[in-house]
Amino acid sequence: MAEALGMIECRSFAAMVEASDAMVKAAKVELVSYEKTGGGYVTAIIRGDVAAVKAAIDAGQNGASRVGEVVATHIIARPHVNVDLVLPLGRKAEVAEEIESRGGKK
Repeated sequence: MAEALGMIECRSFAAMVEASDAMVKAAKVELVSYEKTGGGYVTAIIRGDVAAVKAAIDAGQNGASRVGEVVATHIIARPHVNVDLVLPLGRKAEVAEEIESRGGKK
């Protein structure tokens, strides 16, 4: 269940699209979402195992830097269940099922 979470923030939508394309081609990761954070900044969010996410983020940085500017990257190896439950990171339904199976509430 605990897949790694990877994020790459770029300063232009085109750079984020290039980064996303490079990431999903480079490793077995899933592009789960993107967020426009304002001022032309856009963040792509991927999920997968830790090694795949690391490889994908490296490829995404290389791709995005050819088109625009990479502002930041970050990898969380095992995000807490509450992070997935509250934030739009692509695993809300799975987390709710896991919490319910543990006897908690959705």
